[in-house]
Amino acid sequence: MGFEVLGDNDSPVMPIMIYNPAKIPAFSRECLKQNVAVVIVGFPATPLLLARARICISAAHSREDLNIALEVISKVGDLTGIKYFPAEPQKQQVEENRVKLE
Repeated sequence: MGFEVLGDNDSPVMPIMIYNPAKIPAFSRECLKQNVAVVIVGFPATPLLLARARICISAAHSREDLNIALEVISKVGDLTGIKYFPAEPQKQQVEENRVKLE
């Protein structure tokens, strides 16, 4: 999706790096406006330029909940400009391109 995500694959906590302290409130507010709660962590809990949003996943979330949250987080990431990498193509798009090339 273009975010820098840290953490362990086995952890229910996914830190999305925001870096810029000025973008912390906007990311949090925009997610909350769309009913997605994120935990924002910034200075002094982290070094000044290592601010992050922590997404906490639980067994109570359905697949639909997770998909909706990912859509919201992606839109808010675009809006706030915190996507630092080009997004990887979705598997379906890659497969469609392979079919066209063959």
